[in-house]
Order: sequence, then C-alpha cells, then structure tokens
Amino acid sequence: MTNPGWGSAAEGGPQPQPRCVRHPDRPTLLACSRCGRPACPECLRPASVGQHCVDCLAAAERSAPQARTIAGAPVRSGRPTPVVTYVLVALNVLVFAVTAAQSGSVTTNEQGSALFLDWALWPPIIAAHGEYIRLLGSGFLHFGLLHLAVNMFALWVIGRDTELVLGRLRYLSVYLVSILGGSAAVMLMETRAVTAGASGAVFGLLGAQAIILLRLRRSPAPVLMIVGLNVIISITIPGISLWGHLGGFIAGGAATAALLYAPQYLGAGDSRERIVRTGWLALSTVGLVTLLVIVLAVLRLRAQLGV
Repeated sequence: MTNPGWGSAAEGGPQPQPRCVRHPDRPTLLACSRCGRPACPECLRPASVGQHCVDCLAAAERSAPQARTIAGAPVRSGRPTPVVTYVLVALNVLVFAVTAAQSGSVTTNEQGSALFLDWALWPPIIAAHGEYIRLLGSGFLHFGLLHLAVNMFALWVIGRDTELVLGRLRYLSVYLVSILGGSAAVMLMETRAVTAGASGAVFGLLGAQAIILLRLRRSPAPVLMIVGLNVIISITIPGISLWGHLGGFIAGGAATAALLYAPQYLGAGDSRERIVRTGWLALSTVGLVTLLVIVLAVLRLRAQLGV
C-alpha cells in the first residue's frame, strides 16, 4: 500500500519539497508561470497570466523598448528632476555672487568687478583683442539683483519642460547655442553696447518651445505672444538688448528645429542610431553657422576699427 503524498516505500521515503531559487531556506509549492522555477510568495508578482518571479520581471523590463519623447530623450517615470536647469540657475547665481562680492554691491555689481569687466559682451574689445570668452561668459552675468531674479525665474519656468522634452545634453546644447546666437546678433547690430545676461538664452528656450509645439502639431501662439510682448518692452524701455533677445530666439529655434525636423527631412528612416546622428549633425551645423556669423562680425569690426 502506498501514500501518494509521501512517496512510495520503494522510493526511499518522502520526497523533499521544492525550495525558492532566491531563498533556498524557504520550502514552497509555488512556481513562476514564465520560467517554471520554484519561488516563495515574496519573490512572485501577479501577472496577466499566472504569476512571474522578480527575475523574469526584471528581464522583461530590460528588453522592453524605452519610451522616448519626440526629441528622443528617455521618458523618466515619476517626477523627473530637470538637473541641467537647476545647475544653470546655480551657475548664474554663483557668478552673480562673485561679481557682487568683488564690487561690494548687489545693485551695481558691474562696477568694480574684475569678472564682470572680463566677461561683459563689448564687441570692439572682442574684435580688437580676441577676448572670445565674452561671447559665452556674458550669458552668465547680470546687472543687479533684479535682472538676475527675472532671468532666473524665466529660466526655471521655461527650462524645466524644455529639458524634459529635449533631454539633458540636447537641452544644454540648445542653451549654449542660444547664448552664442544672442552674442552674434549683438556683434552685428549693437556694436557699441555693453551687454550681459541670460535673457538671450531664455529667448532661445522660447524659440525651442515654439518648435516643440509645432512638432507636436499644437499652436505656438502663446509662446510667440510672449516673445512679441518682450520685443515691445525691449523697444520702449532703454537699456534692454533687443538684438540679443532676437538672436537668441532665432538660434534656439533653429537648433531645436535641427534636432526635431532634420532626421525626418534628411531621410534618417526608422533607425534610432541614424536619427540621433542626423539630429546632432544638423545641430552642429546651426552652431557652425552661428560661429560663422560671429567671425564675419569680428572681421567687419576690425575693418571699421582699422585693426
């Protein structure tokens, strides 16, 4: 006579109960419906069919396609942190703190600050002495605390969403190209003015948002209204660099359009590698054109100055 629950006498007594593959000290009668390995309740998760072990779930997540934005940036779960935007705000604040400490004032920090003197965008000195650090450095300087606060608030509001759509590296590239675009416009159109501020980059992000909305087939009218209002303010209030704003807007919009539209119109196809490569090549072209405009402006200024 035999007992099916304990095995037959010929088999040498009761059979050992299976044990969890992740916890060998835990006997279990459960198993993963995907790989069939025994697993304890702690290592199993409900699935549409049966239950899957945590190892199978992890493997499925690794093999699943990564959700991406229209720019190819990975979609981050939860509440993603716009790291680059916060770093840029911190850098602007840090540079302002240095100029304020050097000048001993938060309202007239441009006076008596060696850093401000070395980085402010003044076209004649760039043309005459080749101080090209001013083309980028001026985008991190601000005339007083109010100027800084307005630009940093705008960067915080506009930059966060733009960074999440473009991705960190693309976003930073668009930001820097926007600064150069604003500097290029000043070099061409405001040759006698001393300018500084992140507003050229902020306008570049507005241009980026307009292109993103077009790519999503939504109206860019709200962004264009903000730009139009700021153009009116720039014209009516003295001391605001209209061309720095417009140059940043055009450069930022062109850089973003290169990322979002160039792969489609240049026949990159469905290959993600080709799409990414084409987008970066197009963005690099925008950057090179911006630098070419700066070179032409420098040559023109040198001719005017007789250098």
